[in-house]
Amino acid sequence: MSAEVLDWDAAWLTALDDLELAADEAERLLASTHLPSTAEVAAAARWTPPTGLGLLPLALKTRAEALLARHLDLARRTAAAAAMSRREASVVQQITARAPALPVYLDAEG
Repeated sequence: MSAEVLDWDAAWLTALDDLELAADEAERLLASTHLPSTAEVAAAARWTPPTGLGLLPLALKTRAEALLARHLDLARRTAAAAAMSRREASVVQQITARAPALPVYLDAEG
């Protein structure tokens, strides 16, 4: 194998490794029971596509397809979690926006 082919494969391997790390972080954020900090969300969202990779080597096709499926599933689950969060926030707002209950007196002797 020539050095150029090895560099090409290595560049794609690095790109796929980075995408897997991003997916791992997204999984962690989705699974967490606490609200992630703005910095955590920003770090997870910070990604720029690599440049100059050329075509995907055929040997990495299966891995890339599996990674694409994982990212699409993460996107679907993230959208579902965001929708649930909006519904929950709406319910909380409705509960807290109600006028305070007026006192009711009962004549127990009358």
